[in-house]
Amino acid sequence: MPMLKILVGTMYGGALDVAEQVKPLFESAGYEVDILEQPTVSDLTDSPTDLALFCVSTTGSGDFPGNFVPFARGLDEQSPALSDLRYGVIALGDSSYGDTFCGAGRQLDDMLQGLGATRLGDRLEVDAMETFMADDAAIPWVEEWIDAQQLKVA
Repeated sequence: MPMLKILVGTMYGGALDVAEQVKPLFESAGYEVDILEQPTVSDLTDSPTDLALFCVSTTGSGDFPGNFVPFARGLDEQSPALSDLRYGVIALGDSSYGDTFCGAGRQLDDMLQGLGATRLGDRLEVDAMETFMADDAAIPWVEEWIDAQQLKVA
């Protein structure tokens, strides 16, 4: 059974809620799913990861949430080769913050691509000003993402 890791960056639990809500969709598609609330670079490099989904909230002025800072710092400092990593990003933010809207998700996406990882499909950016419950946007996106990338396991 292929492994999907959902790496969560959250301040108040919204991104974790999204991860928990989409987990059954991946399980139904044939994946073993592991939700990582304190992700580390070794979660991607030291054990099999067939697919990764990042659920990341933005704090402050486009910053990573506290629980995700060590992971982002590790990517920056270690510069691991991630050419085998296929991933998706669900970025949570608030458009009232202007240019820093979904800044953490956008920054993470750039970092991953810079390390050779391949993003599958478009990044989902969920605006708290328009969507009260982020999973209302995430669930249909994940369903389409699984179908579009033909991620279902036979």
